[in-house]
Amino acid sequence: MTRTLRLTLLLLLGTLLASPAYCQPSLQLYIDLTPLGTTLRPPAGTYSGPIVISRQITLDGQGAVTIDGGGKGTVLTIKADNTVIRGLHLTNSGESHDALDAGLQLKANNVVFEKNTLDNVLFGINIHQGNDNTIRDNRISSKPVVSSLRGEGIRLWNSRNNHIEENEIIGVRDLLLTNSPDNHIIGNRLQNNRISMEFIFSPGNEIRDNHIGNNDTGIVAIYSDELDIRDNRIEHIRNTGSSALAIKESSQVTIANNEIVHNAVGLTANSPVHPENILYIRDNHFTYNNIAIYFYGEKGGHIIHDNHFDSNLTSVAVSAPISARYNDWRNNHWDNYEGFDLDGNNIGDLPHDIYLYADRIWMDRPTTQFFRSTPTMEFIDFIERLAPFSNPELILSDPAPRTP
Repeated sequence: MTRTLRLTLLLLLGTLLASPAYCQPSLQLYIDLTPLGTTLRPPAGTYSGPIVISRQITLDGQGAVTIDGGGKGTVLTIKADNTVIRGLHLTNSGESHDALDAGLQLKANNVVFEKNTLDNVLFGINIHQGNDNTIRDNRISSKPVVSSLRGEGIRLWNSRNNHIEENEIIGVRDLLLTNSPDNHIIGNRLQNNRISMEFIFSPGNEIRDNHIGNNDTGIVAIYSDELDIRDNRIEHIRNTGSSALAIKESSQVTIANNEIVHNAVGLTANSPVHPENILYIRDNHFTYNNIAIYFYGEKGGHIIHDNHFDSNLTSVAVSAPISARYNDWRNNHWDNYEGFDLDGNNIGDLPHDIYLYADRIWMDRPTTQFFRSTPTMEFIDFIERLAPFSNPELILSDPAPRTP
């Protein structure tokens, strides 16, 4: 059967090559003639798209097959469950945002899409009501336009339990999940995008071991409960008002063991609306950020234990003095802790208290940020600490700060 299939495909290719009107052969004929459940390995070359796969096959380009969409529509559409696609180069999709023109349109379950390159496509991969798919070790980039006019590198809508692993996503708009719970986003590299990852009404997702850098914004979660965000490195998110992590109206979110380095703001979080709407912030390293954590709102309740705050311009900023006070702070390491550890148990003998002194006047008057760390502001802050005109507001107290 396999030998007959290969001979048939070679005869078809020979016929196409002999045609005076030949430009690019169509891969669709090869796919339609491939028996259910078998593997198609087309000869190396460039084939014209768009292509639709409507039954379960394995399509292996072996790194030498390009499908060119011709600037119209989506390059490859998969409608069959259990399909395997690997080793393809998908390029030159259409430019319609309304039609979601993409490199890959996936409307199936249990599909494996791995080791492919997608470039010059508006949207990279669009998963529409697809479950249990694996998107692994792909290279994805969008059209060469400003970030707001690109499409998502990977977009999931109403899809669950998909594995997005070890992909390189560069020069796209976002990685977006909407109404998509319980997916696993692991080991990806995202650079030079607008929003690194955005979760909207998408609870229970796992975000682990990703490297995120030089994007306009980091990870954003809106109305997405029970996210597990751990072991990621998020760096160089420097746009004014942007954050490495931004969590809004999302409960029971775990943020653990992340490296959050050189960002405008490390973590932005609002106050919990209900007592159960809390964040668990543990074992993270906040380093070289303008602001490590910014809380807005009037209520506390978040659990903030065993984190490291090193070399940040401001460790904790608040929209109101009580925004951070009623969080549960414990066993965090603060590089500006002014106490001792006389008993040698690696816990400071005195609490680490942060008060609202002159060095934080910029939180009420943003225009004064220009003067931060200047000799004048440092002198005013020193005088206020030495002889305050009134009792300063307590921002937070860590009763058991860690010492080196």
